Amino acid sequence: MMIFFILVIELKTAPVDFRFPTTNQTRHCFTRYIEFHRCMTVKGENSGECEKFAKYYRSLCPGEWVDKWNEQRDNGTFPGPL
Repeated sequence: MMIFFILVIELKTAPVDFRFPTTNQTRHCFTRYIEFHRCMTVKGENSGECEKFAKYYRSLCPGEWVDKWNEQRDNGTFPGPL
C-alpha cells in the first residue's frame, strides 16, 4: 500500500499598484525596496508590519540588485532616499 501526499504551495507576488501601470516593474521593485527600509527605520527591526514590503520587493526584484543595494547601504553609498 502506497500513500502519497500532495503539498500545495501558494505563490503570491506584490499586489497591483496603479502607480506603476506598465509591464516594466523596475521602478515598482525599487520603490518597494525603499518602502521596506523606511518602514524598518520608523517601526524598528522587530516590527512585523514591514514584512509585507519585504515580500513585495523580494518577489519583484532580482537578487543581484538587492545584494548590490544592501552592500551600498552598508557602505553608505546607496543612491536612493532612506
